[in-house]
Amino acid sequence: MTVYAIIGGTGLTTLDGLTIKAALHIDTPFGAPSAAVLKGDYAGREVLFLARHGHPHRIPSHQVNYRANLWALREAGATAIIAVNAVGGIHAAMGTGHFCLPHQIIDYTHGREQTFFEGELDHVTHVDFSHPYDASLRRKLADALQAEGAEFSSHGVYGCTQGPRLETVAEIARMERDGCDLVGMTGMPEAVLARELVLPYACLSLVVNPAAGKSKALITMAEIERALEEGMGTVKAVLAWVLAG
Repeated sequence: MTVYAIIGGTGLTTLDGLTIKAALHIDTPFGAPSAAVLKGDYAGREVLFLARHGHPHRIPSHQVNYRANLWALREAGATAIIAVNAVGGIHAAMGTGHFCLPHQIIDYTHGREQTFFEGELDHVTHVDFSHPYDASLRRKLADALQAEGAEFSSHGVYGCTQGPRLETVAEIARMERDGCDLVGMTGMPEAVLARELVLPYACLSLVVNPAAGKSKALITMAEIERALEEGMGTVKAVLAWVLAG
C-alpha cells in the first residue's frame, strides 16, 4: 500500500484533521530536516507530514535542507510524495486562486545542495529527469481537483527562483519567454532529490499572487495571505480525496 508523505509549504505548516501518532525526529547524513516528520492518520489512512519551512514558518526557501527533508521522509516509510507549493502566476490562465499540476520545471536557483550523489562515491550516478513529476500521481490530484470543483490546469511549467525576494518584472518576462507558467521558490531541488530516492513525486501548486508585471498593483503579503487562507480548504479536501482513494 502506498504511504503518502505530504510536504506542506507556505500556508500549510500544519495539517488540520491529522491524528498524530508520532513525531519522528530523524537524524540524516545531511543534517536535520526542517521539522519533525509527523506520522498519523488523515482521511482514514496513514500519512506522513513535513512542514517544509519548519513549524513555525521560519526557514526561507534558499535555506531549506531539502536533502535532509527527503531523506527523512524515505526513512519514515514514505513511498510517494505530494508537495504543496504557493506560487505566482505568469500565464494568463494562472490567476489568484487557480490550481496547477506542473508537468515540467525550469531551475533558476543557485548554490543549493541538489544531489545525494557526491563526495566519496563508488561510481558516478545520473538520473533521468526528463519528466520530473509522476504522471500517475498527477492524475490522482487532477481527479481530486475535478471532484472538488476547483479551477485548475492539469499541465504547467514551474520556474523555480532562488528567493527569498520576489522577482523583478524583467525576470518574469524572461521566464515567460522561457515557457514558464508559474514561479515559485521551492520546487527545486526537492523534485530531483525525490527522483534520486526513487520516490514518485507530484506538485499541487496554488497561485497566490500574479507574478511581477502581471498586475498593475504591487504585490502585498496581505493579499498573498488572504489567497492562502481561501485556498487551503481546497488543498486539504484534495489531499483527503487522494488519500481515501
